[in-house]
Amino acid sequence: MTVNLEVAEGVGTLRLDRPPMNALDVATQDRLKELAEEATRREDVRAVVIYGGERVFAAGADIKEMQAMDHTAMVLRARALQDSFTAVARIPKPVVAAVTGYALGGGCELALCADYRIAAENAKLGQPEILLGLIPGAGGTQRLSRLIGPSKAKDLIFTGRQVRADEALALGLVDRVVPAAEVYEQAHAWAARLAQGPAIALRAAKESIDTGLETDIDTGLAVERNWFAGLFATEDRERGMRSFVEEGPGKAKFL
Repeated sequence: MTVNLEVAEGVGTLRLDRPPMNALDVATQDRLKELAEEATRREDVRAVVIYGGERVFAAGADIKEMQAMDHTAMVLRARALQDSFTAVARIPKPVVAAVTGYALGGGCELALCADYRIAAENAKLGQPEILLGLIPGAGGTQRLSRLIGPSKAKDLIFTGRQVRADEALALGLVDRVVPAAEVYEQAHAWAARLAQGPAIALRAAKESIDTGLETDIDTGLAVERNWFAGLFATEDRERGMRSFVEEGPGKAKFL
């Protein structure tokens, strides 16, 4: 399989496995969607790591496969391409990308689907589609501009240039830069910590933030308000407040 889902201690690792560069061909895209939906459904998966291995995250689409497609073929495929990435973005649980080596084109777009990105010191990220006479087609024009702002996104998309980890950190494209040998370990630790948290409240926080970024503030506030009130019906809320009153902050156990 070109993508695998490995689950341990509440953390599901979506592992890309299509050597040598984890090129995201149609089969890999479809498998990614399938496993993202599985991670969404599974109660034993409480947080997710996206990982491409020690050498490379994903160097982009399979260009030879795309070259063989004409306009009609891509009209039929483009929605499925976006849907595979959207399935990752909509996993209603904390998701962290562990980025090693290249994350270019579709690889960068996949990292953008995570809630948090930890990159290796040797990582290189970018949207080089313009160099092929194309634009990003798996959400890059939308998610990148929402993450780092339209001007910075246009610079990367218009030029197709690659950025090293330190510049990616300065741009806000990644959130933490660590030695390459520590990328997966730190990403897993981030996910494992949140896997111990209140699952429904984490889902509520993610949906409220993401919906708010996609709509007007009044709609976003309504989503927040409904989730906030709804959480008062959960056992986690009762446990969290009881622990706060009896033991002080930060000591509640939610599993």
